[in-house]
Amino acid sequence: MNSAVGRTWAWVRVGVLALLWGSTFLWIELALDALTPVQVTLSRCVLGAAALLVACLGSGRRLPRGGAVWGRIVVAAFFCNALPFAMFSIGQQTIDSGVAGVLNATTPLWSLLIGVVIASERGLGPGRLGGLLLGFAGVVLIFAPWQTTGPVGWGALAIVAAAASYAIGFAYMGRHLVGKGIPTISLSAAQLIAATGLTALTLPAGGLTSIGIGPKTLIAVVILGVVATGVTFHLTYRIIAAEGATNAATVGYLLPVVSVALGAIVLDEDFSFRIAIGMVVVLVGVGLTRRRRPTPSTPAPEETPTALAAPRP
Repeated sequence: MNSAVGRTWAWVRVGVLALLWGSTFLWIELALDALTPVQVTLSRCVLGAAALLVACLGSGRRLPRGGAVWGRIVVAAFFCNALPFAMFSIGQQTIDSGVAGVLNATTPLWSLLIGVVIASERGLGPGRLGGLLLGFAGVVLIFAPWQTTGPVGWGALAIVAAAASYAIGFAYMGRHLVGKGIPTISLSAAQLIAATGLTALTLPAGGLTSIGIGPKTLIAVVILGVVATGVTFHLTYRIIAAEGATNAATVGYLLPVVSVALGAIVLDEDFSFRIAIGMVVVLVGVGLTRRRRPTPSTPAPEETPTALAAPRP
């Protein structure tokens, strides 16, 4: 019963993360109406870090200590926060928010490749591998690269680079930060603080221009920073701790469903029968990738304590 409850909560976390993460592209699109890519990136890091720091201290936790730990946090912050956040803001200057979510769905493929290379992935049977390939096929169907009117160029490449960076960050976090006795709320808060510092270094590249923020932009920036960055990033850390980096990355396959739907409803972006079919294919692929064959072995101690029970963030 405990195992069933744990799996249910794991699915709930994945669903919530997909909804929040998938909406990120909408908020970025709205924020870019008044801010530069550097300003969007810095604002979401600052607000996300502030939200998680309050949650961390309010729950009685403290930030990690030690130069070695903070060194690893800075590396993770670069690949999982500062770099991909910047790439998304740059890429969405030229492509739709829905397409950005679709391209970000390549993260699981990068994550799987990295997991195989560093030998952190085991038990990748035909079902999970088939699910990953099916999910990718759904992404291709939504993106439709064979259509000459589809978005191409540096914007799309920037989003793909962000997806690959996420995969590197997830793998690094899973290997060097998760399961080391540090609460995930402390790690996620510290990592966004480090990402804020890294992003601040890029202010001369377009971050010092004057700002004129209206109510719509302000709301978009606050939601982007507090919810779509702070809350979402902490949930990502929890899923990495619970189920590993590759399973955390498979959430990316759900993003096209959310990002394309929000883009069509809120921003009047393109939506067609082909895109709808592609979403269905993506969902089926996600279901297959998250199926695991039971194993007699006991999970490693560092992966089990707070992973599925997770009463305290």
